[in-house]
Amino acid sequence: MQTGWKMLGETVTDPEEITGTVKWFDPVKGFGFIIDDRGGPDILLHANVLRNFGQGSIADHAQIRVRVQVTPRGAQAVEVLEIAPPEGETLAPIEDLGENTPDEIAALPLEPARVKWFEKAKGFGFANVFERDEDVFIHMEVLRRSGFADLSPGEAVCLRVIEGKRGRMAAQVLAWDASLKSGR
Repeated sequence: MQTGWKMLGETVTDPEEITGTVKWFDPVKGFGFIIDDRGGPDILLHANVLRNFGQGSIADHAQIRVRVQVTPRGAQAVEVLEIAPPEGETLAPIEDLGENTPDEIAALPLEPARVKWFEKAKGFGFANVFERDEDVFIHMEVLRRSGFADLSPGEAVCLRVIEGKRGRMAAQVLAWDASLKSGR
């Protein structure tokens, strides 16, 4: 199978851009692996590379576009370019999001926020939007569909927020630098 990879031990002068799927990522261990869409060896994704993109975690099966360099120790992501939530799963509607379509959610303004707390085991947490008094509820399923696996207290994120039955609720969570890319 032709993958485009050089043999291990060879020097690669320029990182190569690839698209793949997150096999798994463990923020406690500080790394995970990506499966290249073209085939070939698994690609190491180190937590520092993910943090440089503005995220502390990433959902298993998320789609990812990275720059990869092959080293004597194997293929390693050196820069994350884009992350998209997991695809192809049958997604049950999240009742509190109402009838909002993905396009309607994407049209909502980005609100910069800091995570107040998030407990994966409970399946939810809260964030404080800058210059607003009330907390924003973050549901685990919204987080996962946004491409994250977990959030840490104090982590900076951007939220697209709706008015839910019980108050303000995140409809989408994005990396902090999403506001910079959107021109905000």
